[in-house]
Amino acid sequence: MSSLFAQAGDPDAVKFTEARQRAINYRPHPLHGPQMVWKQSNCYVDMWIEVLSRWGLDPHAALPFTVAQDFEGDQFTFFKFPLADLELLYGIVVQEHAIFEPIHLHVERQIERGHLMLVEVDAWYLPDTQGVSYREQHTKTTICIDAIDPGGRQLGYFHNTGYYLATASDYDGLLNVASVGGLPLPPYVECAKRRFEPLDGVRMRDASRSLLRLHLQRRPGVNPIGAFRQAFARDAKEIAARPTSYFHAYSFNTLRQLGSNFDLLGRYLRWLDASGDSDAGMLGAQIAACDTIASESMVLEFRLARASARGREDRGESSLDILEHAYELLVDGLDKAFSPTGIEAQVKGGMQISQHKRLLIP
Repeated sequence: MSSLFAQAGDPDAVKFTEARQRAINYRPHPLHGPQMVWKQSNCYVDMWIEVLSRWGLDPHAALPFTVAQDFEGDQFTFFKFPLADLELLYGIVVQEHAIFEPIHLHVERQIERGHLMLVEVDAWYLPDTQGVSYREQHTKTTICIDAIDPGGRQLGYFHNTGYYLATASDYDGLLNVASVGGLPLPPYVECAKRRFEPLDGVRMRDASRSLLRLHLQRRPGVNPIGAFRQAFARDAKEIAARPTSYFHAYSFNTLRQLGSNFDLLGRYLRWLDASGDSDAGMLGAQIAACDTIASESMVLEFRLARASARGREDRGESSLDILEHAYELLVDGLDKAFSPTGIEAQVKGGMQISQHKRLLIP
């Protein structure tokens, strides 16, 4: 199909012109900018930061959940924007989408309705992961598709910190076009739609602050970095004994999730402090603690990379000391600034949780 014919006779191709220009001119949100210690966190969080920005919404307001990160015994929480928070702040409803036809049909129909489709795919077919996964290894990741041209075998998608195009065989691979007899196991797919009016101004700030209070009540009962330290005493031996590829996987699920989580929390506290929130007040010490966790996590990652390359064990004691202390300072300060105490905490906490859940009731 010539480009002239496509422009004249193929509506999908005509609409896709905007996606092509977006991919050429795209600039990541400042939360993925040079001021960040960690330019990427995980595919789901990074994707939503860019999608919210694309819709003209400020992703800072939805970051309170980062205060509740925990160590899960073998990894730090693979943190994600809670869907209820997205609905409360931005009016975005996200729900699982059943796949009973070829995936591209579902994607096309929902995009025609103005919705976005979040699809778990194989990074083997993602051209933006060239040098990491693209045509090198099969790994699961999530993309957000906002443009599709089935006739031209091309789609536009958000992934990690940018916006990209996939065409031809990559398009086929991502949407399993070539599967014979249907998919043995359809991928997990979510549909995101703008259902309600987003909050703005003071209402947005106050709702975000309430979410911070709520998520503070969900924080771990013990210092998660201390819990990680106990597991790492065992894991350091494994890192030294196994190939470097193991270190990369281990680091992504531990140190990157830890460091990037608190890097984002620090940016949220800056946003809250600058918003004129009287309850926030002087958050300098808490912001500094977040920055310390973000930067020292990367220091420890570099230490482990060197140790792994040499087949040596490094337990990172000095870095873990710094991380544990920074976490205690951070949580103590936030608890004093934002958490009610005693009976008031039980009453207000119950009301906040009830109000939060009520948003999900049709």
